[in-house]
Amino acid sequence: MREEAGIVTRTTGPDEGRAVGVTTSGPATNRPTSETPPPAVSRARRRSVFHPFVWSPAVVVLLVLAVAWSAVADAHPYLLPRLGEVGAALTGDPALFLTNAWATLGIALVGVGVGAGSAFLLALLMSEIPVVRRAVMPFAVVLNVTPVVAITPALVVAFGFGMTPKVVVTAIITFFPVLINVATGLRSVPVPVLHVFRTLHASRWEVLLRLRIPNSLPYTLAALRVVLPLSLVGAVVAEFVAAGSSGGLGTMIRNSASTARLDHVYAGVACLAAMGVLLLALVTLAERRLLFWHESRRSTRA
Repeated sequence: MREEAGIVTRTTGPDEGRAVGVTTSGPATNRPTSETPPPAVSRARRRSVFHPFVWSPAVVVLLVLAVAWSAVADAHPYLLPRLGEVGAALTGDPALFLTNAWATLGIALVGVGVGAGSAFLLALLMSEIPVVRRAVMPFAVVLNVTPVVAITPALVVAFGFGMTPKVVVTAIITFFPVLINVATGLRSVPVPVLHVFRTLHASRWEVLLRLRIPNSLPYTLAALRVVLPLSLVGAVVAEFVAAGSSGGLGTMIRNSASTARLDHVYAGVACLAAMGVLLLALVTLAERRLLFWHESRRSTRA
């Protein structure tokens, strides 16, 4: 019997030369371990993040936009401020922008909490009680197609110039996408899995808690990917309309535009864009952490 590269073979007898077992000894191999990913996978991961073709299109577009912006700003300074002026406005008084950005972000997040939370609870009722779905859905559609800008002044008159009308406007904007997505996810359970639950005599509550709600999680996160940036739009619209309000990027942009401070206007817009990107990044991180079991994440990793 001899041992080569971890394979034990017989040297005598009728089974000469036939492998009969594997030992842990022998020369080291390049087999990947659980701690070390395969080289191909590592290279693919590095290539997906650092490969120049991943980032170069966005960089090229950004450079083209910057050149076009500078050309228009030089030719028509009353239309666009120079990029250096926008940067100087941001760095000259960062506390002004941070304070107003925090106020707008707070309104947006509270509005998302109210709108998405109420939509999720209503979707649960709609999935369990069909009468509720038939009664609520027409009004939800009407609320969705109604321009929120048209009802914002009425909300300001009803609730005053405080935080309440801004939160209500943001909640209205975020309500319908979450309602539709969650309701779809609760109903779109795999039929074979549902049959297994029924075979095991699972109660209605167990089916809802262990099957329907987990199945709706990808739909919920997809809705949040849409409504979180929209919540900033709702907060800014409410700040625009609420003329007596103080604080918030919408109020700051409106006041800066009235005094022709275009550098502050576009600096506020840049803050809103950065906040939107940050919110999208947080949703993406949540998807990676919570949807590791979903086929969409497996296909992405593959």
